[in-house]
Amino acid sequence: MPNNIHIEVADDEQFEKMKQLKNRYGLTWKGLLVQGMKRVEEGDL
Repeated sequence: MPNNIHIEVADDEQFEKMKQLKNRYGLTWKGLLVQGMKRVEEGDL
């Protein structure tokens, strides 16, 4: 059974920025989250 994550964003502006990044790089929402996780692991904040 798949796990689910529910994320609340601060406002519509933050959501739109995330959506634009996702679309620009051809990612899914999962892909965007995984890429962010990789950056954190690499210490590239």
